[in-house]
Amino acid sequence: MARLTTTAGLRYPSMKKEQLQAPVHFVIDMVNGFVRRGALHDEAIASIIAPIEDMIERLACRTIFVADAHPPKTREFQSYPQHCVIGSGEDEVVDELTPYIHQLMRKNSTNTFFCPDFQRFLNEEIQQYQEIVLSGCCTDICVLQFALTLNAWLNEHNVTQTRIIVVSDCVETYHIDQVHDAAVMNAFALEMMKGNGIDVVGSIED
Repeated sequence: MARLTTTAGLRYPSMKKEQLQAPVHFVIDMVNGFVRRGALHDEAIASIIAPIEDMIERLACRTIFVADAHPPKTREFQSYPQHCVIGSGEDEVVDELTPYIHQLMRKNSTNTFFCPDFQRFLNEEIQQYQEIVLSGCCTDICVLQFALTLNAWLNEHNVTQTRIIVVSDCVETYHIDQVHDAAVMNAFALEMMKGNGIDVVGSIED
């Protein structure tokens, strides 16, 4: 689960599966480049693999994986170290989750919303779902940006029947001493999403 102080963690109650009517689940950036190796990896992110597996099986709904996949020269590398380059292996979903991949979207930015495959989903399929459940990493970058941008789109188009749910047991971010404090960033991101109309829950239970 997301590294948080005890106080922060207590803010997010569990949700019952029966409260979901028509969910779709996006698993964001659970790739080798964030979990196993590379400039932005943090092995502690592996702690959410089992909770994500459990949630996939519990929800038994459509699950869409999203993977960072950058060409060797990309504008994002002006802001972040080179990572998840296409063909490097860093751009592949971690082995434990590959059996669950039935649909994969690849993106060249931190924000899934602008991924061409997601834009097709947005234009053609989103009306089929009432809940968009998000898991994966990084909480304060890819998860946060996707959740806030999608929520703003739903607001703009007055899509009142759809809500976004972020499960704190199933999100995590990387830690680099003196640079990027995972506990601080997780807490900030979850509170930012909660304050902007995203449903943040600790877990989804039977």
